[in-house]
Amino acid sequence: MTATTVPATSAPGTTVPEAPVLEAVDVTKHFAVRSAVGARSVVRAVEGGTLALHRGRVVALVGESGSGKTTLARLLAGFYAPTSGEIRLEGTPVRRRRGRVERGYHRDVQLIFQDPFGSLNPLHRVRHNLERPLRLHHAVRGRAELDRRVRELLERVALTPVEQYVDKFPHELSGGQRQRVVIARALAVEPKVLLGDEPISMLDVSIRLEMLNLLDRLRSEDGLALLYITHDIASARYLCDDIVVMYAGEMVEGGPKEQVIAAPQHPYTRLLVESSPDPGRGARDREALFDADADSLGEPPSLIDPPAGCRFHPRCPFAMDVCRTQAPPRTDLGGGRWARCWLHPEGRAGELDRPGTDAGTDAGPVAEHATDRTTQENQ
Repeated sequence: MTATTVPATSAPGTTVPEAPVLEAVDVTKHFAVRSAVGARSVVRAVEGGTLALHRGRVVALVGESGSGKTTLARLLAGFYAPTSGEIRLEGTPVRRRRGRVERGYHRDVQLIFQDPFGSLNPLHRVRHNLERPLRLHHAVRGRAELDRRVRELLERVALTPVEQYVDKFPHELSGGQRQRVVIARALAVEPKVLLGDEPISMLDVSIRLEMLNLLDRLRSEDGLALLYITHDIASARYLCDDIVVMYAGEMVEGGPKEQVIAAPQHPYTRLLVESSPDPGRGARDREALFDADADSLGEPPSLIDPPAGCRFHPRCPFAMDVCRTQAPPRTDLGGGRWARCWLHPEGRAGELDRPGTDAGTDAGPVAEHATDRTTQENQ
């Protein structure tokens, strides 16, 4: 990832790099587990994760289930302590006391969970769920001020008229309404960073586009840095500025969204793109690249005993001997693009553009199909 640029105030017409609001630097997270018979092992959930979030920009973290996306989000949110590496907020390493980060960190960095119902206290009304962070983080005590702030929060997430929602319990709301309340609660502390862990995956298709538009509006109006975690590369393209792809606990490719989707530089990224809905692409196009169907590609590896070398090599049609023994280095491709794949150091990257595939062409239909379908169902 490369830093975004903003106009320099000291020299008109020039630009200076903007420092990340939140970043993970070579972060690793291992979990010690014990089997039913008492045997101990280590789950290598995240290995060498490096990610930078900038003000007013959205980074999508894409990968299939079990790739380590949620673990990385929880590391960034301060819920887990890294096994190694460092989390930095505005350039300052995050310190922990007695295993916990300070409350002020949670004010600056908020995590939006996948399940909106599980995120809200079912015994309390919407009013209580929104008033609590105002009391804890901003010491708001007066009833009139609390009512005003709660009203403003609900209006910002388009839950109007406010009177219809403020005194309801979570079970009386729809999934989309509950997720809006969760976002409003996150905004109550006035964060600098929002971490969205699959924030639309449990919502009806008809309202997913509304939620994406809400997140986009918040980053534009408030200048929030946003991490959008998803397995759906089409929704990532609709919302984000940059894409980082994770596989089996490791980051394998990253860069500006249009370039990553139009011309993937890692076979796993190409698999994700080819798996996205696109009426203009048939099954033969996908098989032309992978020479296999989805079943024969196998399953992701165990993070307790990951394969040596490149973790994708058991499923990769381009695997070489070096892939089975050595982890690939990061190759910078220019323009903020990078990939970890031996095809690049070995001079074989052109094989990703085999005849019969649509690599390097406009990837518009990947996202447009999903967006158009959602828009039609929204009408």
